Amino acid sequence: MKKHIPNAITCCNLICGCYATACAFWAGTVDYHYYMLAVMAVIAGAVFDFFDGLAARSLGVSSPIGKELDSLADVVTFGVAPSAMLFSLFQQVQYPEFMQFLRPVMPYTAFLMAAFSALRLAKFNLDVRQSTSFIGLPTPANALFWGSLIVGQYAFLVSAKFNALFLFLFMILFCWLMVAELPLFALKFKSTKLRDNQEKIVFLAGCLPLMLLEYSALAAIIVWYVALSIIINIRKQ
Repeated sequence: MKKHIPNAITCCNLICGCYATACAFWAGTVDYHYYMLAVMAVIAGAVFDFFDGLAARSLGVSSPIGKELDSLADVVTFGVAPSAMLFSLFQQVQYPEFMQFLRPVMPYTAFLMAAFSALRLAKFNLDVRQSTSFIGLPTPANALFWGSLIVGQYAFLVSAKFNALFLFLFMILFCWLMVAELPLFALKFKSTKLRDNQEKIVFLAGCLPLMLLEYSALAAIIVWYVALSIIINIRKQ
């Protein structure tokens, strides 16, 4: 039975993604508070995603099917679910006068996020350079960014100060970040030496004031992580 435990945990991740997707669609038609349930489901999926690999290694039952199943579950939880959130948000944001004719079709552009998430996961499975750090924004970080942003800044996103054009351009930026050749520094502490962990300490120090943003904190922390990685890469070059 133990060989099925990691796959069962992965399936829990997949179910969380399905529930998050349903909540995201309900948020657009029933009540915007469903966005919160969608984010909670994505976070639960991320927890299951962490423990399925840990369970497989601990039990010594890693398998090719487990790796494939993990990617399929991640496409749903961290690709389709945030796309569904954006789909609903596109139905609720303001549209400038010159974009009114696009209102019926604009929400469907949100599914570009799912496509780029799938591409990102496929690249990650084949890229041996990403064994200790990331190249491009990981799909869980992208999903958590959008969930945190929508829940924390919903009133602003649907106000007259924001509109569908900004949302579309912002979405395209994050689609690109997932597949960009952008090295992101590893968050694991490999030693106790200060010199070896400078960027991680700076990152953690910067996270402290961002926690005051409450629901938007995760989105701000992910932006800080990407920005700090870009600064580090520029300094190295």
